[in-house]
Amino acid sequence: MYTRFASSFLFPLHERLKGHDSVAVRRRMEKTQWLGAEQLDELRVARLRSLLQDIGDHVPYYRDLFRQQGFDPSGVQRIQDLQALPFLTKAVIRGQGDALKHAAARRLVRLNTGGSSGEPLIFYIGNERVSHDVAAKWRATRWWGVDIGDPEMVVWGSPIELGAQDRVRRVRDALLRTELLSAFEMSEERLDGFVAAIRRRRPRMLFGYPSALAHIARHAEKRGVRLDDLGVRVVFVTSERLYDDQRRSISRAFGCSVANGYGGRDAGFIAHECPAGGMHLTAEDVIVELVDAKGQPVPHGSPGEVVVTHLATRDFPFVRYRTGDVATFATRSCSCGRGLPLLEEIQGRTTDFVVAADGTVMHGLALIYILRDLPGLQAFKVVQESRLCTRVQIVAGEGFDGARHGDIVRGFKRRLGESVDVVLEMVDHIPPEKSGKFRYIVSHVAGTEPATSDA
Repeated sequence: MYTRFASSFLFPLHERLKGHDSVAVRRRMEKTQWLGAEQLDELRVARLRSLLQDIGDHVPYYRDLFRQQGFDPSGVQRIQDLQALPFLTKAVIRGQGDALKHAAARRLVRLNTGGSSGEPLIFYIGNERVSHDVAAKWRATRWWGVDIGDPEMVVWGSPIELGAQDRVRRVRDALLRTELLSAFEMSEERLDGFVAAIRRRRPRMLFGYPSALAHIARHAEKRGVRLDDLGVRVVFVTSERLYDDQRRSISRAFGCSVANGYGGRDAGFIAHECPAGGMHLTAEDVIVELVDAKGQPVPHGSPGEVVVTHLATRDFPFVRYRTGDVATFATRSCSCGRGLPLLEEIQGRTTDFVVAADGTVMHGLALIYILRDLPGLQAFKVVQESRLCTRVQIVAGEGFDGARHGDIVRGFKRRLGESVDVVLEMVDHIPPEKSGKFRYIVSHVAGTEPATSDA
């Protein structure tokens, strides 16, 4: 009964006070998910045409681009008509800045990408985008028979969440029965504390990085502590690629299913896994193209780079945005009956753990957040050679201040230990691994238990 009260009154009130339409959007999505392919495409094309017409009139970058390209948004009749436009890249977003903001945009929130791509990005979102993101995640949560207000543990590492635990946020989390655990440090003592906290809370669902949750699951098994008797119904994972061994470890330890999610702060919630195993695109909001190295569409069943057009981003548009991730469209439909198209395989970027000099295991994001927002930093790669030596490769662009070197070294030493030798290397570019994929946190230290990599 409390869950029903929280999901039908407390959380909707919270969203209304923040100016979000997430409740209405979620209700629409729970109807449109059952549409057939033809009806769904009609809905998407209408929304796409409306978005392009609006930004063509009110967003300086797109007003100029459409004029230069001779592109008429009112003539859009198919999803494929998007291919007449160039890709949106991180470099374009960095270069255009305020020219990507809608003339009527208000109360924009400044965000950063996680930086695991090695290319930190600053961008903005408005209430429309927030409402649709909340609704998409909420809908996927309800697929699994859980809802807002069910006891939840969140294992996360973003300073946006970790740094925002003020009194109001703590009261809200208490009312909605959610508890946040920091994924930055994974020492034996902290892991014991995480396991104890999970047993105390007896959550109905967990949410977090697959690497961190797998680490907790393996630690509990090593300690001989059961987590499968708590009534956990589902573990939601996102932000990293989910590997089969991680899924097995988490499912075995908690005695429940693992639901994968794919997306990002920049591209939005792209896809969620349903109980039948289908990785469904949030097709009402997100148009996904998969392209080859030449930017041409790949056939279903073949891998391609994920290119996203988010239909609820008119305040700061993401149109044909290159994510740098690789995925494959499924050649099948899902037995759940939803008409939302499927992704078959997602080869998203991964982030490893690193080990401090004293043996503390921490999430690689603990180092990424030191680097990602530095002005003029174009790309980076962190290689932990040993507990006492870490190399940081930096590609510096215009505006990068060499005086920041000391800040980087001090930040790394605070995380890894004062005895660690932090070596900065200024390079012209950072090459990919032999597989062609990029890894920007690489640890060669035994005991990290990083996610298995096929790089």
